[in-house]
Amino acid sequence: MDKFSFSITQTSKKSRARTGTLRTPHGSVETPSFVAVGTHASVKALGPDDVHMADSSIVLANTYHLFLSKTHAVIKKTGGLSRFMRWDGPTMTDSGGFQVFSLGFAKDHDIGRNSSIFPGENLKKISKAKDIKESQHVKILDEGAVFRLPDGTRTVLTPEKSISIQEDIGADIMFAFDECTSPLATWEYSKEAMERTHQWATRSLEAKKRGDQALYGIVQGGEWDDLREESAQKISSLPFDGFGIGGSLGKTKKRMFELIGFVHERLPEQKPRHVLGVGYPEDIPELIRLGADTFDCVAPTREARNGTLYIKEGRLSVEKAENREDFSPIDSSCVCFTCQNFTRAYLHHLFRSRELLYFRLASIHNLSYINAITRDIREKIKQGRF
Repeated sequence: MDKFSFSITQTSKKSRARTGTLRTPHGSVETPSFVAVGTHASVKALGPDDVHMADSSIVLANTYHLFLSKTHAVIKKTGGLSRFMRWDGPTMTDSGGFQVFSLGFAKDHDIGRNSSIFPGENLKKISKAKDIKESQHVKILDEGAVFRLPDGTRTVLTPEKSISIQEDIGADIMFAFDECTSPLATWEYSKEAMERTHQWATRSLEAKKRGDQALYGIVQGGEWDDLREESAQKISSLPFDGFGIGGSLGKTKKRMFELIGFVHERLPEQKPRHVLGVGYPEDIPELIRLGADTFDCVAPTREARNGTLYIKEGRLSVEKAENREDFSPIDSSCVCFTCQNFTRAYLHHLFRSRELLYFRLASIHNLSYINAITRDIREKIKQGRF
């Protein structure tokens, strides 16, 4: 693929941290880099200029939600995701695998449980069956996933369909369809789901038609080292342009980082690596130390909307009365648009008054804060100080 490339520019002598450049048809991304989440082709509360102002260089949209609203077809007619959302930088789309997991397991049990498997049953037959109970939101078959839409109708998502939707959306980087297992899944089920993910990875590659999009394979295997090693070996043996680490990563932060490092050590050095769904401020130094090139998370903008702002001491709850007459910026060391122009007192007022401007200003700050952490580490790697 001549329009996508990745080059490593600097490596740390003390860890797996590295800097590099992702080149895509819509521009380059200096890595390591945080990927801003724009689920519905929009980073919530922010326009493209705001996202640029927060120093983000790449945005990730959600395949499942754009498919659910049939917006993927509209995006195709528009000429692709970047043109549709008026974002002139690189873009990613996830595969929809995590949303299938959350639609079924998480919907029933918050954290989730294993889905039912129907060996030998035909996908088409299952999708039209009359005896699927209302409580059974999703069925995972070797052919794909059958699930209920919010209006009660059944639909099917297969590797081929996921790739087709992502090609309609037209992001620069897309992910192979995978099965995301519950943190409560057993070793036996995690192995079965991993093997299915490997089959789906091959089918995703075979389904890909466009030459101007990169395709990443996803390493699964739950919290088990042996499964993660097997998955890393299998996925890295396939001709993907890069790799994602997804699925359940253990039940503690310590275990999550152990698994991320374990997988990174088993992936090819010359290809980019993305960690899916991880990116709190405190996570970023360790993610980069372990070798992550890119990573995404909804946390910065979601926490901002809920009244939590990032500061060097940790978190600021903007709703607290102590902020009512505090005329200092959110964080005195932050140079974002919000901190340079507005006070804690004003953000407190906006939040308590439910003024829409709050969401924009708070989201700009949190996203800028995350990007500043990442940018600072990137510079330290270049200088040999990380």
